[in-house]
Amino acid sequence: MQSLSESIRTVLLTADPREKAMATRKLVRDWRLGRLAWDFGATMPDRPARPEKPELLPPNRMPKRGRGGSQRARIALWHSLAHIEFVAIDLALDMAGRFGAERGRDFVDDFLIVAADEAMHYAIIARHLARMGAAYGDLPAHDGLWQSAEATAHDVAARLAIVPMVLEARGLDVTPATLERVRASGDEAGARILQRILADEIRHVRYGCDHFAKVGQELGDSAEDLWQELVTRYFRGAVKPPFNDSARQSAGLSRKAYEALASRA
Repeated sequence: MQSLSESIRTVLLTADPREKAMATRKLVRDWRLGRLAWDFGATMPDRPARPEKPELLPPNRMPKRGRGGSQRARIALWHSLAHIEFVAIDLALDMAGRFGAERGRDFVDDFLIVAADEAMHYAIIARHLARMGAAYGDLPAHDGLWQSAEATAHDVAARLAIVPMVLEARGLDVTPATLERVRASGDEAGARILQRILADEIRHVRYGCDHFAKVGQELGDSAEDLWQELVTRYFRGAVKPPFNDSARQSAGLSRKAYEALASRA
């Protein structure tokens, strides 16, 4: 029987986006059906495989999306969303494969569910892009998301603090306004996609908050204080408003903690 960690490593080293999404969903099915052994002997790669396109640029070198409701701007928006979801597959798989041995079955189950969700999100966005005559890889993309994973590869608490509780939480803040712009442009199919992603991302952030609270309890630290300390140490950007307080509350984020960080910024 193939080990879980070997399977995760294989998917992380799959460069083709469509193949990675399909392989992720198969991996999660195999895990649920008991076809993979609980074994963490395989080491996670420092960096997942990436396709030749898109070209990865620093965030400050990313081109502007274009004006308002133009076709160019719409394609740029959906391309950026495709990139976020593609990298999110790797972030969830790496979380399970890198830290699963120390955190246990519930942790692995939760983050493999996240990986399967992100693979589904990528697939439906890629189809939406195709309907617009475009494809993932047509435009440049930034590499900031994986840089956060590299900075926290040694510490599960830091990884949880940054990836679900900052990066994915930011998605809760910006998605509703994006959804309304997409709907106002007449793209009802796109609005439904974003509504589905928002609901899933609330659950993903909740997984992160719940597991972070367990780590904090084991360390004897206040979850709020520990989160603020780790975000200050490892996150290169700023936690800043506007915040989607209702979605954040549903996900289990502490309003007191994120507002305290925002006031410092």
